[in-house]
Amino acid sequence: MKSDATISLEREIWRYTQAQGVFGCNEVTIGFFGHERVDYMTYDTDGVVRCYEIKISKSDFRSKAAATFIGHFNYYVLPLELYNEIRDDIPVGIGVYVQGQGLVKKARRQELRVSHDVIKDSLIRSLYREYQKWMRSEDQSFIQRLKREIAEHKASANYYDKKCDQLLWDVLIRFGRNWREQPKVYNESGRMSVGGEE
Repeated sequence: MKSDATISLEREIWRYTQAQGVFGCNEVTIGFFGHERVDYMTYDTDGVVRCYEIKISKSDFRSKAAATFIGHFNYYVLPLELYNEIRDDIPVGIGVYVQGQGLVKKARRQELRVSHDVIKDSLIRSLYREYQKWMRSEDQSFIQRLKREIAEHKASANYYDKKCDQLLWDVLIRFGRNWREQPKVYNESGRMSVGGEE
C-alpha cells in the first residue's frame, strides 16, 4: 500500500506536468517483465522523456532501490523537509520538484539509458494497465461480483467465529473454567484432547 505522503506527491507531480502534448503515467515498468520501474514518467510530442523519482524520507532517498533515471531529464520529487536535509546530496544534473514549491532545481539533459522504442512501449503498456483499472472500477458487474465475494468471505468468517465461540463454550461446560489446567494429550494424528478425551 502506498502511504498518503506518496499519493500526495504523485498527485502534485501530475499537476505540475500538465501541459498540451505531454502524456504521463505512474509506475512505468521498463521492458517486458522488467525490474526497473519509474515512479512517474512523461513523454511529449517532441519525443522528450522525463522521469520522476518520488522520495518521502531520508532512508527512502538512501535506499538500495536505485532511482530509475533513464530519461532525457530526470527529477526527484520531495517534501520540503526532506529537500532541506538532502539538497547537498542530490547528484549533478538531476532536477528537483519540491512539494508546494514546484521546480527548485533544473535537470540537465542527458542521453537516454534505454532505447526510445523500449521506453515508448513501456509507457503504452503502463497506460493500458491504468486504463484497465479505470474500466474495472466503472464496470458495475465487476464491482458487484467483488462485493458478492466480499460478502461471502464475511459470512464465512462470521460462521467460523460463531463456531469457535460454541466450541469454547462446550469446553467450558464440559471441563469447567479450569480447563486450561487439564492434562492435554495428542493422538497419532496430532489432534489435541483435553483431560484425556477428544
